[in-house]
Amino acid sequence: MRPLTLSRRISAISESATMAVDARAKALRASGEAVIGFGAGEPDFPTPEHIVEAAVVACRDISTHKYTPAGGLPILKEALAEKTERDSGWCPRPSEILVTNGGKHAVYNACAAVLDPGDEVLLPAPYWTTYPEVIALAGGVPTVLPTDIVSSFRVSVEQLEASRTNRTKALFLVSPSNPTGAVYPAEEIVAIGRWASKHGIWIIADEIYEHLVYEGNEHYSVRTLVPEIADRCLIVNGVAKTYAMTGWRVGWLLGPSEAIKAATNLQSHATSNVSNVAQRAALAAVSGGLEEVEAMRRSFDRRRQRMVELLRAIKGVELMEPQGSFYTFPDFSAFLEREIAGHRPNTTIELSALILDIAKVAIVPGEAFGAPGYARLSFALADDDLEEGIGRIGSFLNG
Repeated sequence: MRPLTLSRRISAISESATMAVDARAKALRASGEAVIGFGAGEPDFPTPEHIVEAAVVACRDISTHKYTPAGGLPILKEALAEKTERDSGWCPRPSEILVTNGGKHAVYNACAAVLDPGDEVLLPAPYWTTYPEVIALAGGVPTVLPTDIVSSFRVSVEQLEASRTNRTKALFLVSPSNPTGAVYPAEEIVAIGRWASKHGIWIIADEIYEHLVYEGNEHYSVRTLVPEIADRCLIVNGVAKTYAMTGWRVGWLLGPSEAIKAATNLQSHATSNVSNVAQRAALAAVSGGLEEVEAMRRSFDRRRQRMVELLRAIKGVELMEPQGSFYTFPDFSAFLEREIAGHRPNTTIELSALILDIAKVAIVPGEAFGAPGYARLSFALADDDLEEGIGRIGSFLNG
């Protein structure tokens, strides 16, 4: 009998580190451990009631028991066009919109639509764990550009140009950032957009945290600031973070009609349409006001400030105050290769494992984001858990 062989491409994919940490924390809690989890990237608020009610009504509507067009409900595409004009300042046509099974699916569709084997993709680090996996799955080659606290976790045009080759096909531009909370100012987005346009490089812009910005920082869409990039710009977004709808799995991809048509063709064979009921819920979300979104943002901001205060009180921790999203990305490198609680961790993977095993706190090591020495902590959790969790980390690290 021939030995079992699996696809090399699929076998090369790593498990999502953020999902793995969250799963382990939940398993420990289920076994009776008092674990506090900073790993999951999802709001701890319930989905707003008017959105839930729209889904309930949709469940009782016979028309929602059927397929929709593979690329999404026409009425939802109209609402997404209006939402984009309201929030980003440009209005896509229906042919420039694809409704996807969450933002992650939009990232996959974007890479599959534009990358050929051997194409290089400029990927600033720290990056979201999914980006390099999806680039590789599409046959692309990630070119990682490291950033750090000194550079405010933002890549420069000089870095981009130094890494550009004749195989460079695309650039990931993420603002606000997961995992760092960095937000690019308008002038830097303009410079990066014009550079990409000059060299015919695609920009894949992940804007899913667009409404979660703090202390005067603003989100800007490169498609608006640099209109000449329109024919080589794909924008990823979704309802998950803004409307506390991570489990509903509705995202979208915006871009030139030819690319969206190609991505829609792919989706028609891969998944077909997004759940009809979930699309109706998303319609209620993006068609409504932002009052509840603003209330969530204020709560995140309060927690952000408190987490920064608590982390900075831990001797040895370095931290850039996050400007957006709902994560902090502290530097724990001062605690590597030194004895802590009878152990000597060499990596933040080992350090994070010790923090989970001994302090019973789950964080995501920076290696998952291409940034050894750092770790990601979400502040999308209850205030009491935030206080207790950071207190445990501080006690563990500072003895």
